[in-house]
Formats: sequence, structure tokens, C-alpha cells
Amino acid sequence: MDISTRINLHFQDAIQTLENSASTLISPIAQSIDILVQAISNNAKVLACGNGGSAADAQHFIAELVGRFERDRIPFAGIALNTDTSIMTAVGNDYGFDVIFERQVQALGQPGDVLVALSTSGNSSNVIKAIQAAHERNMAVIALTGKSGGEIAGMLTDFDVHLCVPHDRTMRIQEVHGLLLHVLCDGIDAFLLGDIS
Repeated sequence: MDISTRINLHFQDAIQTLENSASTLISPIAQSIDILVQAISNNAKVLACGNGGSAADAQHFIAELVGRFERDRIPFAGIALNTDTSIMTAVGNDYGFDVIFERQVQALGQPGDVLVALSTSGNSSNVIKAIQAAHERNMAVIALTGKSGGEIAGMLTDFDVHLCVPHDRTMRIQEVHGLLLHVLCDGIDAFLLGDIS
């Protein structure tokens, strides 16, 4: 296989993954937007967490809530739990890496807040513990996963939403996660800025 063919296969696979995602995720995306709009409208906050590329996605999402997405508006309350190196290294050193997000949800999370939890495999132990802590705080969870959803798929409640990308490759899952987060931002703004009644 030459390099041009290899490159083209990536584009074709990405396109197919996006089409498959659109056919299965539109309804849960709409549910997620509703959860986020209700939380923001009630002066609640959004917490987000993930590891590696998912950490970057969590940080990106929160930046667009606190800053802006495409239009000027008031800032929305959000915290990316993977950005404070002092908290993460202190908790990781004293208690273990598995609880770096859990401790922050326990400290910051309140009923009515939302946890956006990202794990491409659905098996990240620190994200799983964050979800458990969110449930203990009566927080809704929006979980972005891939593959089969892993352990996270089995722990979500009727008040949560699962956005599971129908693909097994991490790169494809992360690519769709980026789009999903942008669609969530657009939906939030559309409701809160009056584009949708």
C-alpha cells in the first residue's frame, strides 16, 4: 500500500465513523444538551475530566463554556478536573492516581451540577470513580466513550446520558468526541441565546 492510499483510508474511515455516529447519537446528544442547559440555567456548574487526549478534550470543552464558543455571551461555570497539577499530584501522591478526579468531584460537586466524563475505552479507573462520586452527589453524568462503552456503560443511571462512538480505534473515537463537544456547545448557545424555543 502506498502512502496516498493509506491517507485516503483514514479519511474514508473517519467519514464512515461520523455517519455511523450520526445515525445513533442524535437523540442522546439532544438529551445531553437539555441536561447542560438546565444546569447552566439554574446556576449549576459543569465538571469535566479525562486522561491524555480526553484530558485535552475536557479542557477544550470547559474553555468554550467559560470563554465562548462562536458568539459573545456571559461565561458559564465549568471546571476541567485534569488541569490543576498541584491537586492532581498531591492527591495522586497521597491517595493514588485512581482518585484524582473523585476527590475533586467530592470537593466541588453539588446536586444539579453535571459531570462530563471522557474515556475512549470506558474503563479508565479514575473516570469511573469520578462518576461514582457524581452519583453520590446527585449529579447527572454525560459519558463520552467508544468501543462497547466498557465498565462505564454498565454504571450509568436513567438520569445520565451515554455518548458511545461506534468504533474500536482510539483515534476515531477521539475525533468524534471533538465533534460531539462542539455540537454540545452549539446546542447550549442555541437554547440560551434564543435560537431554539
